[in-house]
Amino acid sequence: MFSWESLHSVKVGGIAPHVSELGEALAEMGHSVHIFTRNSGLETHEMVNGVHYHRVDHSLDGGIVHQMDSMCDAMYSRFLDVSREYGDFDVLHVHDWHPFNVVSRIKYEFGIPFLMTYHSTEWGRNGNVHGNWWEAEEISHREWKAGYESTRVISTSQQLTDEIKFLYQIPHDKISIIPNGIFHGKMKKDVDPGEVKKRLGIHPLAPVVLFIGRMSYQKGPDMLVEAVPEVKGHRWDTQFVFIGEGEMRPHCESIASSGKCTECCHFLGYVDDETAKDWLNACDIMCIPSRNEPFGIVVLEGWDAERTIVATDAVQIIDNFVDGILVYKNPGSIAWGIKYALDDLSNGSMREAGKELIDTKYNWHKIAEQTSEAYLDVLGE
Repeated sequence: MFSWESLHSVKVGGIAPHVSELGEALAEMGHSVHIFTRNSGLETHEMVNGVHYHRVDHSLDGGIVHQMDSMCDAMYSRFLDVSREYGDFDVLHVHDWHPFNVVSRIKYEFGIPFLMTYHSTEWGRNGNVHGNWWEAEEISHREWKAGYESTRVISTSQQLTDEIKFLYQIPHDKISIIPNGIFHGKMKKDVDPGEVKKRLGIHPLAPVVLFIGRMSYQKGPDMLVEAVPEVKGHRWDTQFVFIGEGEMRPHCESIASSGKCTECCHFLGYVDDETAKDWLNACDIMCIPSRNEPFGIVVLEGWDAERTIVATDAVQIIDNFVDGILVYKNPGSIAWGIKYALDDLSNGSMREAGKELIDTKYNWHKIAEQTSEAYLDVLGE
């Protein structure tokens, strides 16, 4: 596998747990799994939970495209060394556009086929407003080319499948829809909610709405902040905790200030994993106000922690009023969903339904079996 992030190197977003945990589940099935990824001051080679990690250093000069070019050159060199030591690989699996150049080069030089997993698209991340920003155009080109050159494409949801078919004209019969997953109990933690809330001076009985993710246009934190006054008008003691960093954080803080909501909006930025788990298990409602959501791995984390989820209809894995509440992509509708959930916090049926899906549909062992079938299909077996 080739990925610019993992849980055991550089962590950026949802690709990291996907790559690492899928790798572990595949290794448990008996596959020999090697992950090529970026380094962050760790050992260049390490075996973690049955998976080989080959971490590469590369230049950080220039923008993201130039940095990924350097990363791909370093991965190619390491791939040659690893192949000499461990033998020939059967199949390559690339995650998103970042490492595409290296698998394309290996395919044409050594004839090893590769699969491409789309986790999102440049259009979905930033909207259809690029202007003359050449990096966005280059990233979109590599996303198209990866889908074109790959033997098989994996998409994590029907929504993302529709998106890549529309944007990049990828044939339907080339795509396998294999969702994200989670190991049962990964996010569940025994905490005292009142104690966690008191860390920010929040009354132990005050309800907390949690946003966790990138503070970006795609993830819609600004719409949640704009919904705060209406929610406060319904229940005055509601508090909002925002975990994550990104270009929209200053804008969101400005909205909170102009709406006189600074005292109830807590922007924590990046936090360590245990702190994130504390708030995930202490919050009363998890809100996912995304404008575009290829899958929504944070939904799985919320279900695993048995939280009530309010999400926009960009999140299509939720069955409305069964395992979560779906709203429209605007502040008024988001406020309505949160108010509905606040009035029904004692009803645990949606939390139970979400937890059950972790066992029956979204666990890594089932997903590893589907991925393994895709590998065999690529190899013609």
